[in-house]
Amino acid sequence: MIEKIEVGNKKILEIEKSFPQFLWKNQIQKNLIDNPFTQYYIYKKENQIVGFINYDILYERAELIYIAVLEEEQNQGIGSKLLQSMIKECENQQLENITLEVSIENTKAIQLYQKLGFKKVATRKKYYQGVDGILMEKELIK
Repeated sequence: MIEKIEVGNKKILEIEKSFPQFLWKNQIQKNLIDNPFTQYYIYKKENQIVGFINYDILYERAELIYIAVLEEEQNQGIGSKLLQSMIKECENQQLENITLEVSIENTKAIQLYQKLGFKKVATRKKYYQGVDGILMEKELIK
């Protein structure tokens, strides 16, 4: 089940504890208060948060910031469902496109993005601590 996270939601601490490699204490609450463009959605399975997606809506476009699924829950379509939910929300808001950056070494993520219609548009040399990054885009309005 996918659920939107708003300011003051008690699940924020649970998300930050489950994904410490991406989030630090009070980051989500601070982002939600300070950044009117940011969106957070979680994926719950058996009442446990097993994935989340964070993106910004910047006027006519969206930028994916994070998508993460607990390692033991990967390869079950959770990441796809979160990303498809984001795409649908962006289409409903009639945004022009979605962009993201991904490490060239993250082949699982690249495959997911390509499966959902994202295309490589540029390479960012040494973007991730000496590793190239790929800028990808999904056009929503053609």
